[in-house]
Amino acid sequence: MEVAMVCTRVNLLLLILSLCSPYKFIQSPMDFGPLNLLPTTTEASSDFGRILFHSPSAVLKPQSPRDISLLLSFLSASSLSKVTVAARGAGHSIHGQAQALDGIVVDMCSLPSQIEFYRGGEGDISYADVSGGAMWIELLEQSLKLGLAPRSWTDYLYITIGGTLSNAGISGQTFKHGPQISNVLQLEVVTGRGETVTCSPTKDAELFNAVLGGLGQFGIITRARILLQEAPLKVKWTRAFYDDFGTFTKDQELLVSMPDLVDYVEGFIVLNKQSLHGTSIAFPANMGFNPDFGTKSSPKIYYCIEFAVHDYQHKNTNVNQVVEAISMQMSHIGSHLYSVEVSYFDFLNRVRMEEMSLRSSGLWEVHHPWLNMFVPKAGISDLRDLLMDNISPDNFKGLILIYPLLRHKWGTNTSAVLPDSGSTDQVMYVVGILRSANPEEGCSHDCLQELLRRHRHIADTAGARLGAKQYLAHHPTPAGWHQHFGPRWERFADRKVRFDPLSILGPGQGIFAKGNKNVVYAS
Repeated sequence: MEVAMVCTRVNLLLLILSLCSPYKFIQSPMDFGPLNLLPTTTEASSDFGRILFHSPSAVLKPQSPRDISLLLSFLSASSLSKVTVAARGAGHSIHGQAQALDGIVVDMCSLPSQIEFYRGGEGDISYADVSGGAMWIELLEQSLKLGLAPRSWTDYLYITIGGTLSNAGISGQTFKHGPQISNVLQLEVVTGRGETVTCSPTKDAELFNAVLGGLGQFGIITRARILLQEAPLKVKWTRAFYDDFGTFTKDQELLVSMPDLVDYVEGFIVLNKQSLHGTSIAFPANMGFNPDFGTKSSPKIYYCIEFAVHDYQHKNTNVNQVVEAISMQMSHIGSHLYSVEVSYFDFLNRVRMEEMSLRSSGLWEVHHPWLNMFVPKAGISDLRDLLMDNISPDNFKGLILIYPLLRHKWGTNTSAVLPDSGSTDQVMYVVGILRSANPEEGCSHDCLQELLRRHRHIADTAGARLGAKQYLAHHPTPAGWHQHFGPRWERFADRKVRFDPLSILGPGQGIFAKGNKNVVYAS
């Protein structure tokens, strides 16, 4: 055993020397003891955004958390190493957050997708223990076999458990159950020091809270215990249209004030026919909404709320009556409310249908210069005006999401950053500019850079004037990160020193430079 460990450490030392060299020695798969390292791949140097392409020197495909621990233990103990490590799940980031230039990318999807369930009795909780590299769609498929499902979701399910928990994980259920990071009971984490730690709100709570929403800066999530609830059989899915923004947001806030009746609330801006059609692909109902979008010089903007009510079918509730009672309190455009009943699985997996449509048209693997923000309630009307000042409705391709969240559903000790409310108001909004830019349709380098510039202007202006904070944040400078965290920066930096003192992890975020273990960034 001792001989094997010595050989492993020698092999890892050779690995570090090769990675620190200006030459790329890893040109084919190499066996460094128990660690199988592959040469860099196109997948490891790209992501969904297709904006940045940073090539690592090697890709680790771990077969167990021990492989990750072994790598990080040696790197953190070596004074020679300048190597950084990024955990990559499904690669759904936008600005290279899961990339590691000349470092090592850990392919989390290589971990076995082990899922174990515990079903509690009457009054007890149910949960699933699941690999950090497993996708949410896998957890959904397996849990539904038991009549169970997680409470909180993301809109797109083909992303990993560890990836969303490193950010927050939000969707239309967040107002009711909080983000995904508020629905975790326990984590297994490999820290930047290489230590494997099982943590929870009551055991190693500082690490538990640091990792949740921690942008991959403190550790790699290798396993998570996810809270489950009884799964409904069907969902009543409803859409209502508006021509006034104030009425649109007022009705959204009405819906999130009824968590005993409503299970999901989202909304989006209808800028043009393309945005209306693109958001209707997964909605299996014939909508008679064919509005006049005006002219290029005088556009007309519309808005859509979608909400859903779970149908358990075995309980004494008539879902149609519930939806009718809710809709009677709303102020949508007359006769433009549409409802359809779908299976719970199809509802949660609705974006997959849109993905398949885009893939068939060659429009999925294009640039995605997305921008997501949390905006205080007091600033949401000004944010709408800011968007319209910087977006041309006639040629916008994509989706603009706007829907409310509730602050008290978020923990205060995690690393996730929310805007200051300045009041006791619990409502804030998430705004997502989810646009695409296709080079084959004329949006090449200069066009993409202009879109990124505009989004940066929107983000900077919304931050300075409205107190907005980016979600899935991207800041090109340390000063931008300091401003992003605000008064929470010191705690974030202290946690970095404690759990990843050599700044090995998460280089693609651009928050900390790889340096000595005593580095602390002052704001």
